[in-house]
Amino acid sequence: MSTRTSPGTARTNLAFVLITAVALTLTACAGGEPTTAPAGASGAPGAAKGALPTEDVVSGVRRNEAAAKLLPADVRQRGSFTIASSVATPPSSAYLPDGKTVVGVDADFAGAVAKALGLELKREVVGFEAILPALGSGKYDVGTGNFGVTEERRKTIDFVTYINDGQGFATRADSPLKAVTDLTRLCGLKVATGAGTTFERTLEKNKGRCAEAGKQPYEVNVFSETGAVWMALQQGRSDVVMNTINGVRYAVTQQKNVKFLNEYRRLDVGFAFRKGTPLAPAFQAAVNGLKADGTYDRILKKWGVTASGIARSQITPPELPAPKK
Repeated sequence: MSTRTSPGTARTNLAFVLITAVALTLTACAGGEPTTAPAGASGAPGAAKGALPTEDVVSGVRRNEAAAKLLPADVRQRGSFTIASSVATPPSSAYLPDGKTVVGVDADFAGAVAKALGLELKREVVGFEAILPALGSGKYDVGTGNFGVTEERRKTIDFVTYINDGQGFATRADSPLKAVTDLTRLCGLKVATGAGTTFERTLEKNKGRCAEAGKQPYEVNVFSETGAVWMALQQGRSDVVMNTINGVRYAVTQQKNVKFLNEYRRLDVGFAFRKGTPLAPAFQAAVNGLKADGTYDRILKKWGVTASGIARSQITPPELPAPKK
């Protein structure tokens, strides 16, 4: 399948691999799509605490005729769709040691949907912040990057949901911080998170809570590379990390001296499309078909994220309510 990548995104994922010391001993049959990475990117070093899974859960997916009939005529005619993927944090997304093959929850669901619809998947790896604007311009058909469904995004983006993830916290093992059930628990601390994410928006929106509580404000340290988020924590330049629940849970199993704090809130996560896309009904039917034939549960079990299962795929559902604290 034809795929491309941007060097900056490849370096992002490799930085995370180096920090967590994960040897990604996967094979190409793991549901990933080959892509091109910069010279010297392959074979990231490190001794794994636990290798990522190798089970092939995609190649056996059968064409879903009912879902395929919902595709727009022009898509059926060309027989493919273009997908912009952010590759940053396992288990959502990662590269194999070859520096070319994209694997993870997002890759398996995208690959399984493509098989169900009888389409070729053409992937380009793109920086997280660039994907949603590019969808609006029509450059890509669909985007993946653990995109949570929010009311702000619903104004310009349509979603087809496939998992439920959300926002979680981690800190160093020696930190006295126990849980962040209220954002005022962060007052006076430095919080590391990713640029252009729901985490950044949540933190910035609620900064005033510390002043209201008579406390020092927290500082938001924003990074465009996932590896830099964790490096800041490890080096003591940040006190806590806010990231995806599944990403944080995975990261703390691979790094020394870090601990998972808690889930803060849940969000539905979906394939992202430009507003009004005619592709949404076919993708929704494909995801629900994967639930019916058991592929859906096999993907979740493979990546250890069974708690992220949803009852059924929805098209652009309302944002799940945020904690009031």
